[in-house]
Amino acid sequence: MKIAMIGSGYVGLVSGACFADFGHQVVCVDKDAGKIERLNQNIMPIYEPGLADLVKSNVDNGRLSFSTDLPESVKDCDAVFIAVGTPSRRGDGHADLSYVYAASEEIAASITRPTVVVTKSTVPVGTGDEVEMILSKKLDPSQFAVVSNPEFLREGAAIGDFKRPDRIVIGVETDWAKDVMSEIYRPLFLNESPILFTGRRTAELIKYAANAFLATKITFINEIADLCEKVGANVQEVSRGIGLDNRIGSKFLHAGPGYGGSCFPKDTLALLKTAQDHESPVRIVEAVVQVNDQRKRAMGRKVVHALGGEARGKKIALLGLTFKPNTDDMRDAPAIAIAQTLVDAGAEVCAYDPEGMEIAAELMPNVEMMSDSYSAAENADAVVIVTEWDAFRALDLEKLGNAMSGNVLVDLRNIYHPADVAKSGLTYTSVGRS
Repeated sequence: MKIAMIGSGYVGLVSGACFADFGHQVVCVDKDAGKIERLNQNIMPIYEPGLADLVKSNVDNGRLSFSTDLPESVKDCDAVFIAVGTPSRRGDGHADLSYVYAASEEIAASITRPTVVVTKSTVPVGTGDEVEMILSKKLDPSQFAVVSNPEFLREGAAIGDFKRPDRIVIGVETDWAKDVMSEIYRPLFLNESPILFTGRRTAELIKYAANAFLATKITFINEIADLCEKVGANVQEVSRGIGLDNRIGSKFLHAGPGYGGSCFPKDTLALLKTAQDHESPVRIVEAVVQVNDQRKRAMGRKVVHALGGEARGKKIALLGLTFKPNTDDMRDAPAIAIAQTLVDAGAEVCAYDPEGMEIAAELMPNVEMMSDSYSAAENADAVVIVTEWDAFRALDLEKLGNAMSGNVLVDLRNIYHPADVAKSGLTYTSVGRS
């Protein structure tokens, strides 16, 4: 089938490349001419393992192309996916849908045959209705159908998630749209991937509900970790103990410095605003948002406490800046608040991250970026593991300690065993382990 993907960011680019790999004819569209030019040179705008090879393979095979010309790209398509950004709106926290609506206006003026218009972006309940109204101002209802098809891609594992998904959620209102979407995803039928067809509004809410629930699991285990420290328990054993219960499951029960990234912070906030607008508050999610925001700076204070309660004039090295490993995404990364807390306390802060430093440098002007873990640790009073990159899982702790002027290692991801660190002579602080 012929598909246009409006928006060539994280979701649009990964989705477009994977659809092309299924055998569809795909054009990814973006208004950023520089981005399109770089994509045509196989220079990726994001770091995602395997993406550059996947894009190149499908471009070479003539199934994937890139363009800035939206009208030309969508006019003969079977389906047009809207995968533009929906950031939190300044002032009130609602999802900013201006890019979605602008794309809808252009699509309405450009399609020349019956077309399924699919919202791939994360959008609040009712957005599909608004898109339908925009299209209906210029098109006969027989010329289009609006579908919700939320994405569930994890940064760092997006290609695998797309090709081997837990489920595919498709919100449709017509049999014709259901048939088109079934054909688009037909290659996944062979993998017996569960495909859930729902109403459009239900599909829109599923995405927000899923992310809010996962954010709740993270925040819950973080608070249990704090309790473990007070009572002398081990949060990793608690996590395993409750995770073995099939009703709970083990995923997203790893204590740490709080969640960040492009999805959980904005999606939980958007869900709260939707609930408030409909006078149906979701108080659990309200608490999750508040606790997570507070936790990030609390982790900075945890580092200060590990230094004996005084950070002024001391050098602290952060290892890992991105909100998770295998991505360069710095959006709402805990490292930002942690670094600012340490700077506010009078510390000198430096950092190393395998992929995120270029973006981080703009967000953290008071933090010096270093070339590797050991150069970051040079003359440091404390080293703090903030993101669990594989590169930090097997550090030479003796070499690290020899480079430091102090001996404090703070592990906010619990990737080391306390006994192993003790052998190196470092003073170890972790999360939720007494």
